[in-house]
Amino acid sequence: MQPTGLMIVAGRGEGSRLDRFLAAELGAEYSRAQIARMIKAGRVTLNDRVAKASATLRDGDRIAIAPPPPPEPVPRPVQAPHIEVLYADDDLIVVNKPAGMTVHHAPGHDHSTLVDALLARFPELVAMAEPDGVMRPGIVHRLDKETSGVMVVARTPFARNALSQQFKERSVVKHYIAVVDGVIGRERITIARALGRHPTERKRMSIHSRSPRAAVSHVTLLARFVDASLVGVRPETGRTHQIRVHLASIGHPCLDDALYGRRRDAGIGRQALHAAALSVTHPRGGRLSFRASLPDDLQNYLQGRGVANADELIESWVAAGTARAGTIDISEPLG
Repeated sequence: MQPTGLMIVAGRGEGSRLDRFLAAELGAEYSRAQIARMIKAGRVTLNDRVAKASATLRDGDRIAIAPPPPPEPVPRPVQAPHIEVLYADDDLIVVNKPAGMTVHHAPGHDHSTLVDALLARFPELVAMAEPDGVMRPGIVHRLDKETSGVMVVARTPFARNALSQQFKERSVVKHYIAVVDGVIGRERITIARALGRHPTERKRMSIHSRSPRAAVSHVTLLARFVDASLVGVRPETGRTHQIRVHLASIGHPCLDDALYGRRRDAGIGRQALHAAALSVTHPRGGRLSFRASLPDDLQNYLQGRGVANADELIESWVAAGTARAGTIDISEPLG
């Protein structure tokens, strides 16, 4: 359903703010943020005039919502990139994003993206453009370009709103695998360090940000090598670059992380971080869990260090969970 057409204010709507009224009327399929973008884009009129979000409604007011503009034209590659689909139904698509693929088009990222791959496989997603016409069809969360692994994509406005709410409420359970620099001594660590934009380097995030937001990551040691460690990470929050920054903050950045690491070449060629598992509540009910096997670059690295059963090791960790007694809490500010 597209939120278009005419509404007449009556009864309980009288005296409400326009944005709150629309959120109540359209809340099953559109978030408050999306409704705010509709209003800001001038798609909502009140009594035939472009309306402000703060407008107070009166009995008999006429609210009209114009259809969204055509999606921004996006250059498509001659051949859309391949994407592994782990699961699909009428509401959801779950994919295994490869390393090196950007999620959607943005300045400086005009190459083949996850959105390109999705539109080629599921062309009906074009109708899922954002209310302001931006082409991010069904995208409710992201992985960094060089991070591989499982992602869930909404196929309907109802599913998009339901999934967005789960991410906001932190009920989505995410498990990541990382190979980090150095040998970690502790079995389990909880890193509770707020982070935000770096004070001077805008492409980086930092625990020394001037406007930090709470961030928590649970780290479990899975294997030790001579000069590196294999860890599982379960983030409670979903801040930009959270796992990479948190691991670097305890002196163990992801191997081959050019932004937060020590720039040593481990032969992986990208940050050694993989979204291995994701668990969500289906918008229609019921809990679903998905796994994305380790990609070849990480498999080869681990096999070269004697770990032949990496996927079994990860499966056991995911099944066991990471919230256990005896966790070391690292939450103190750094000097």
